Amino acid sequence: MNTKIETAETKLELEIDGEQVEVRPGATVLEAARELGVEIPVLCHDDRVDPAGCCRMCLVEIEGQRRLQPACTFKASPGMEVKTKTERVARHRRGLLSLYKADHRLDERGRPVSRGVHDKLADHIDTYGTGPELPPVNAPRASRSDENPYIQFDPDACVVCGLCVRYCDEVEAVSAITLFGRGASTTIGTADQRSLLDTSCELCGGCIAVCPTGAMTEKPSLDQPSEQIVRTTCNFCGVGCQLDLHVATVAAPKGPSQTVSQDLGAERSEVVGPQARVSETMKRVVRVTSPEPGTTVNDGNLCVKGRFSYEFIHHEERLTEPLIRGEDGELHPASWADAIARVAEGLHGVKQRYGADALGFVSSSRCTGEENYLMQKLSRAAFGTNNCHQCAAT
Repeated sequence: MNTKIETAETKLELEIDGEQVEVRPGATVLEAARELGVEIPVLCHDDRVDPAGCCRMCLVEIEGQRRLQPACTFKASPGMEVKTKTERVARHRRGLLSLYKADHRLDERGRPVSRGVHDKLADHIDTYGTGPELPPVNAPRASRSDENPYIQFDPDACVVCGLCVRYCDEVEAVSAITLFGRGASTTIGTADQRSLLDTSCELCGGCIAVCPTGAMTEKPSLDQPSEQIVRTTCNFCGVGCQLDLHVATVAAPKGPSQTVSQDLGAERSEVVGPQARVSETMKRVVRVTSPEPGTTVNDGNLCVKGRFSYEFIHHEERLTEPLIRGEDGELHPASWADAIARVAEGLHGVKQRYGADALGFVSSSRCTGEENYLMQKLSRAAFGTNNCHQCAAT
């Protein structure tokens, strides 16, 4: 098997805004600009899918080209001269953003209405400005009710960049959604406009993650902005996908005192007898997203469980501290040190009375690979038995 080794001789050199940069053959102008740290705005681009160049935000000047060219699809060539900060480029961006703006509902500040999620279009309007104010565009895109519990689509916020469709096809290999309609009526739909539950959709929410405007959003947290992001590891399987938990202050449930230590930043009111109540607000997880592609093991991807199954975090029956059964037969809160000591005492007692092979250790597939390794190490090295199993092995 022959492997081509990339060397300095295999690279090509071009110029961007007066600076020289070397890139691999086949690299795009956008990739070359990123090597230099030059910011070129995009809406329809994601490194995980093939570039399409349909949003026209990334157009730049290239010496010898009569028209502006899309940086995300135009291949770099030796000696190429690229300009990203000319008046011609700036004028194009302002005019394009004016067109996009005319096709959206606006808030009192003249920005696209926020849906509680990051909106790249609003960011570009703030950064690059707009051209002439245009009257609202009449683009009647068909909307439909979809009974799926997780994914909400607002056609009025869509810029029809097709990124969600390409992600569904090229990354998830599901092809559950497609561009539907023609001309100004083009929107995102499914075959025969069926519910996502009746298609090949896996409800992974990848379409939400790549949507640049928030047209695709999470139903459970619709219009709910977050105040804090907490990085953690998904515990539904052993892959180790990284999650960003979006935390917001919400109204606390009314009723008798409940265990609220699982609520991030939750506060209690003064306790007065058994009818103590939780304070009026508490911080809770309102949305789960994946870190940026290329930064963690899951490369920006999540499954339906990782993205949407987070209700257990605040479930009233969730265990939030160790419990030890007392002499009265009831479970009582305890410290981790006391709980581990009680487990060790019980395991050693069984080994002394009946031998090591009377013990069995079963690990969970929701543990990480490292945790499963430690479980078999505990079984074999600490207690001397090979009676060790993992539930995913069956």
